Amino acid sequence: MSYGVRVDSNAVRDPRRWWILVVLCLALLVLVVDNTVLNLAIPSLNKEMGATPSDIQWIIDAYVLAYAGLLLTSGSLSDKYGRRRFLIIGLAFFGGASLVAVLVSEPWQLIAARALMGIGGSLVMPSTLSILMTVFDEAERRKAMAAWSAVALVGMVSGPTIGGFMLEHYWWGSVFLLNIPIAAIAIVAALVLMPESRSGGRKIDPVGVVLSTVGLTAGVYVIIEREWNVIGIALAVVALGAFVVWERRQAQPMLPLHLFANRNFSGASFSILLMAFGAGAVMLMLTQYLQFVLGYGEMQAGLAMLPYAVAAAIFNGVGAGLGKRVGNRALVGAGLMVMACGFVVMALTTGFLPLATGLVIMGMGAGLAGPSAYSSLMGAIPMEHAGVGSALNDTVQQVGMALSIAVLGSVLAGRYTSQMPADLPAVARESIGGAHLAGFSEAANQAFTSAMHLGSWVGAAFCVAAALLALSVLRPAPTPRAPEPAAV
Repeated sequence: MSYGVRVDSNAVRDPRRWWILVVLCLALLVLVVDNTVLNLAIPSLNKEMGATPSDIQWIIDAYVLAYAGLLLTSGSLSDKYGRRRFLIIGLAFFGGASLVAVLVSEPWQLIAARALMGIGGSLVMPSTLSILMTVFDEAERRKAMAAWSAVALVGMVSGPTIGGFMLEHYWWGSVFLLNIPIAAIAIVAALVLMPESRSGGRKIDPVGVVLSTVGLTAGVYVIIEREWNVIGIALAVVALGAFVVWERRQAQPMLPLHLFANRNFSGASFSILLMAFGAGAVMLMLTQYLQFVLGYGEMQAGLAMLPYAVAAAIFNGVGAGLGKRVGNRALVGAGLMVMACGFVVMALTTGFLPLATGLVIMGMGAGLAGPSAYSSLMGAIPMEHAGVGSALNDTVQQVGMALSIAVLGSVLAGRYTSQMPADLPAVARESIGGAHLAGFSEAANQAFTSAMHLGSWVGAAFCVAAALLALSVLRPAPTPRAPEPAAV
């Protein structure tokens, strides 16, 4: 099967491969920065746009629905029509939608702009990891993947820090301006430096495209809405079930389902899902805790995330080095257990210094587990499916994040409401932001701290479950057998 440029780039290492990695990291950075900035902008959207809690939820969810629903489709299309092409189209789409978001004035307009940004993100994300897989050979791939995942963590700090500065000095829409120059630079660099790669000879599966898009969108919607939506559940089950049946009968399936029989592939998938659940819980709880309970400004709250990102970036490199000797199973299991310890510290303490300690511990665990989990999953995928494999990795993470928002959001909301005095107004009992605006900040801070402690215990439990899963399912990659000695 043809791999386009892939064949030549692996036979002779592309001398531009590390510059290509820089371009891929820029493309990844623009997506990470956008999402971390948006979490930080929630109080500003409350005050300046008049967005209700329901509006805020849909501003976040519109992106997730469009992004997660189209990932598998865009990954499959990029494999056939060109991974660089889809990267560039996605960056242009994302940058254009960001410009629209800057100009809107009503919550519903921002919701629509976020949906458009989700479409652009779904085109960008699968190409970043699939191009990395095709440009780097096995000897350098783990190191490149560690750099790729480290950039995501750098974005967690640089986004809130720069975004916090802009929120403190400008209006809420200024945070979306960050996306436009990064996307433009990445597009130019991709055109100049990056070779095209594709899997020739593959056919498009239109039925699979429709079924996967409908099923994933409906499934993620049910999760993030946190309601027993019978129609949504039925649509997700029927569409995804039909997708599985259809794909099993295709000679060239959009998603090769036989990969799930591979223990490393399925084990890494579910470990990544649960790991994303933990990471999502951190952002969900801390952005509100730092700004409302500790009273930090936007920029100060962004800088408060620094311990997590620095520790994770450092231990990304440590994990990449250890992976050649220790193996993915041990690193994923150990990293997830370390993350659980970080959650326990957060569950038992209050104040920034103990919180920073927990964040450092969690960052160490994420740095050890992340690259090894990604390496296990992508290592089990045939190169001609690199795009859809990368998309599956991203889909699993998005489902994990959506589950985090749904489960931890419900835990936080339920605990918060139960800890608030019953005689307070409904607006104060519904959210900490509403309580602060209504003048009940002291009671709200105590209730939210209690809720965050409970949420941290839930996050710790999910990390332990993910570690046990990884240790029981993942297996060392088979080593090639030495050739038999020639008979004399």
